[in-house]
Amino acid sequence: MTTILVIDDEPQIIRALRINLRARQYEVLSASSAGEALELAAKHPPDLVILDLGLPDMDGVEVIHGLRGWTEAPIVVLSGRTDSTTKVDALDAGADDYVTKPFGMDELLARMRAVSRRSTAEAAAPRIQLGDLVVDLAARRVTRRGGAADGSGTDGSGTDGSGTGNGDIRLTPTEWHLLEVLLRNPGKLLTRQQLLATVWGPGYGEATGNLRLYMAQLRHKLEPDPSRPRWLLTEPGMGYRYEPDPDAIRSSR
Repeated sequence: MTTILVIDDEPQIIRALRINLRARQYEVLSASSAGEALELAAKHPPDLVILDLGLPDMDGVEVIHGLRGWTEAPIVVLSGRTDSTTKVDALDAGADDYVTKPFGMDELLARMRAVSRRSTAEAAAPRIQLGDLVVDLAARRVTRRGGAADGSGTDGSGTDGSGTGNGDIRLTPTEWHLLEVLLRNPGKLLTRQQLLATVWGPGYGEATGNLRLYMAQLRHKLEPDPSRPRWLLTEPGMGYRYEPDPDAIRSSR
């Protein structure tokens, strides 16, 4: 079943969309603030997002930036703002379509179908090679080629402690989220503030200790020499960057 995340601070809009979408066999999640939405999306990745820009705690364009840090799920903006500058800003940030309020339900559904045909989250999930490791973003699995596991994230018995099998390296949900954001932006510098807002949510902009700790954990599990990282690089004073090998990204097909 397709999961739709509705982000709007107007209860009547959420209620109307929930009724109409569920009647058409969509699973509906809803949030009335940016913080709630980003946290909900991280826990339950949606197939499509319907987003109002006028949220109480953060502008909707910033929510788009946060979501685009790790997901390619289509985003349809549903907003009362009609000026062209706002529309351009939202589309440039990564929105797939823009529908103004008041809106017709048939038009919104048609727009949803159109953007869903163009892209899906699963189609954008590649397999990425880090040396002798293969990161499968669709399966959320890190496997060492040849099945020879080391101590990184394992219990010493040839498995990762969760029954995933030889060669698998276990990552925590937060480690996965941080790694996925970096891998989906190869070669791009991501500031500490961007990563904190995307992975931990609003209110964590100064929690740089969290970021340093989880980056160290990822390097310990994934880098051949964590003290001299090859792929997960630090840009001093700015943030972090994933630097891929030339043939690192392979199609998931």
